[in-house]
Amino acid sequence: MNTRVTQILPGIVSAGLIVTLVLCAISALISQANELNPFFIWQDPYLRHVAGFSFYQALLSTLLSVIPAIPAAYALSRRNFPGRSLLLRLFAMTLVLPVLVAVFGLLAIYGKSGLLAELYQHFGESLPFSIYGLNGILLAHVFLNFPLATRLLLQSLEGIPFEQHQLAAHLGIKGWHKFRFVAWPRLRQQLPHVIGLIFMLCFTSFAVIMSLGGGPKATTIELAIYQALRYDFDLAGGAILALWQMLICSSLVLITQRFAKPLSTMSGSVSRQPENYLDTWQAKSWDWLWIGFAILLVLPPILAVISAGLNSKLPTLLAEPALWQAVANSLKIALLACVLAVTAGVAILLASRQWRIEKKTLPADGIELLGTIILVTPGLVLSTGIFLLLRQYTDAFEAAFWVVVGVNALMALPYVIKTLSQPMLHLAQQYNPLCQSLGMHGLSRLRLVEWRALRKPLAQALAIGFVLSLGDLGAIALFGSRDFQTLPLYLFQLMGSYQMDAAAVAALILLLLSLGLFTLVEKILIRTP
Repeated sequence: MNTRVTQILPGIVSAGLIVTLVLCAISALISQANELNPFFIWQDPYLRHVAGFSFYQALLSTLLSVIPAIPAAYALSRRNFPGRSLLLRLFAMTLVLPVLVAVFGLLAIYGKSGLLAELYQHFGESLPFSIYGLNGILLAHVFLNFPLATRLLLQSLEGIPFEQHQLAAHLGIKGWHKFRFVAWPRLRQQLPHVIGLIFMLCFTSFAVIMSLGGGPKATTIELAIYQALRYDFDLAGGAILALWQMLICSSLVLITQRFAKPLSTMSGSVSRQPENYLDTWQAKSWDWLWIGFAILLVLPPILAVISAGLNSKLPTLLAEPALWQAVANSLKIALLACVLAVTAGVAILLASRQWRIEKKTLPADGIELLGTIILVTPGLVLSTGIFLLLRQYTDAFEAAFWVVVGVNALMALPYVIKTLSQPMLHLAQQYNPLCQSLGMHGLSRLRLVEWRALRKPLAQALAIGFVLSLGDLGAIALFGSRDFQTLPLYLFQLMGSYQMDAAAVAALILLLLSLGLFTLVEKILIRTP
């Protein structure tokens, strides 16, 4: 009984603190609204436009990210070529790539002075589109979310038993019919999850809209909240917009769960890549078309960031104390945030796995849902509530450091839970009887069993949490000042003042810090036997 309490209690306390913080933030928002009129947004033409544009850009971004991801994932599942693992690694890195680095890379390729514009000028033409506004928003969202959608769908396709591919070959099923009867059933099960996740990421996008929005015509609810608080100090308007956004995000989660079906468990071998027994040149051409599209979409902006950062401003910017102060702030915030996120995530998962072992599915699902509540409470909304809460008792900007740490930890928590939930559950299912028979518990079990088996996923969770916090612009955009900056905010300010060479150097440093740290942790801790 004592052991059971120690397994469950920390998770209940962690989830309770998270819920309390979110509810207090929401209460602070509600208290600032003079009148909670649900039709307030539709009575203001500007806010009505903002709400409509938020849906419109999120819908287009989702379609443009998910639809091409279907043939790209199918092509990658059928082709084995040199560099395939590197391409998939680049796809994984877009998850932890700071948004501002991605934006800078896209500007270096598609901007008014980018490589594509120079190519047009060589032929005496001007660039036929502007990257600012809806065009740039869609391009950035596709760059960030197409690789994510492709990886998720590819994982689903790789779960098809190898025997199904053999059976399809024996029956002469090929081309469109093989996709329809073998691949599509798997993709159809995963698509609601992918569509819901990407739509919510695009709907609550902040750094992309802030960098490429292009004025009032291309503003979302998230950016309108920021503008209401930061520039207009319209607390009531910001509160109502934040509540609207939370309501919409919650509805999206419920709709996704309603249409999503669990993946069926099939027996058979899934360890080998399927052979194309009935391959044709048309199929090869089609697959390589989509693989080429994926390479051209993902690789050039990353290379452009590296190339642009190696300019004449590099020595000057490296001598700037403000840059290194921003780097130091970013590293401190990221370190504290990832440790908090992993600690809370492990506590919540210890409770949920104990309940799952006891066949209590409802409380297990509930506590994990509370741990991922930030998915329906975007970081800027939470920052808004905390700001309003703190200003009643103290100077909110004096507590800016710890607010940013807390919000970034909550932002990383869902990724930590997703990374550790299955490894922790499988470990308990496999070793609980042995540990009980040996009387092993507490620190001895942690050292001899848990740490040895969970070292790799824990390292991955720490790396993801660290890098996501390192590149975040949401909370710091609200609480940042001249005396308190992080590297993403420093980069954004350089871009805003059109110091593009200096911004290129800052983007390169942020890229190297993010991908370098992620790779270092993976090499040293994850792959070490």
